[in-house]
Amino acid sequence: MKPKYQVIIDDIKSDILSGAYKTGDRIPTESALQISYDVSRQTARKAILELSNEGFLRSEKGSGTYVSSQYRTRSNGQAVKKTIGVITTYISDYIFPSIIRGIESRLNEDNYSLLLASTNNDVAQEKKALETMLSYGVDGLIIEPTRSNLYNPNIAYYLTFKEQDVPFVMINAYYEELDVPFFCLDDVQSSYIATRELISKGHTRIGIIAKMDDLQGKLRMKGCIKALGEAKLRFHPELVLSFDTTTKSDLGANLEKFLTDYRDGLTALVCYNDEVGVEVMHVCKRLGISIPDELSIIGQDNSYIAKNASIPLTTLTHPQEQMGRDAADWVIKNLQGKRDLPANNYYQPVFIEGDTVKAIESNI
Repeated sequence: MKPKYQVIIDDIKSDILSGAYKTGDRIPTESALQISYDVSRQTARKAILELSNEGFLRSEKGSGTYVSSQYRTRSNGQAVKKTIGVITTYISDYIFPSIIRGIESRLNEDNYSLLLASTNNDVAQEKKALETMLSYGVDGLIIEPTRSNLYNPNIAYYLTFKEQDVPFVMINAYYEELDVPFFCLDDVQSSYIATRELISKGHTRIGIIAKMDDLQGKLRMKGCIKALGEAKLRFHPELVLSFDTTTKSDLGANLEKFLTDYRDGLTALVCYNDEVGVEVMHVCKRLGISIPDELSIIGQDNSYIAKNASIPLTTLTHPQEQMGRDAADWVIKNLQGKRDLPANNYYQPVFIEGDTVKAIESNI
């Protein structure tokens, strides 16, 4: 459990970094903090003293304690290397190392340093990451949104970056509540192409594995539905298996039940990404379902796991490293004074043929 003075420190610091307290605002008195947090006067005083020592607060004798304008200072007046903050949902797995490599290679060209944080797709960890970036005083920011299909409680932090004129750009997705520049794959088109490919091979009962707390999941489902509608094929809601970050660990068990229940009618699956596609392979192996003879599957993102799967996975491209470079380039150019840069940047997916799709006799 945190010491009581640390709770006060964390709360005031969060309010400053989120913009609830602005530079020059007066914070509650020691007496008010004492009552609000049910602590001693000494505890309240210790919290204020530590925040003052960190540069977040300044005291004026006989007047009160105010938010300092110095809390973003990173050095004692000396020139420092410009730093770009990068916040991703994950760091070490799937496509993220390639994205980060692209960012880093572009930053190195202009001698920028990188401050990296991850959220594990958790909004509480995103809040900590944003506070770290604000405290450090990054010059620019590249963010992959956390659970981007849900309301985000950290919007105030992004507005603080805007108020401080810190350029930031989003990758892979964006928050629909904010009008911000982004670099994204055209996720609707990706699943649309995947579904059309299956339809062209005679499949009519096509299932979807969708991740529904991320914007990509919603858009990729939209692409599937669009392709089915154009082909005048019925959309079967029972053939949709959805999951989110909190239920991802149960995906294998849920897939096993799903594939068992619909084994007789289901002939193909469009998967949220390659990671899910490979999980489908593992479950099919346990159930004795032959891929692609009994079930065709398509992943998305053209990741290394698609290439290294036991059966090369049919998939669609994701720009990965190029996206990272382009996002970093956007931030650098913005810092150099170029403010007329494109705000909405979509990459078009390309179909990558593997060995997990088989044609069947068309029932259309």
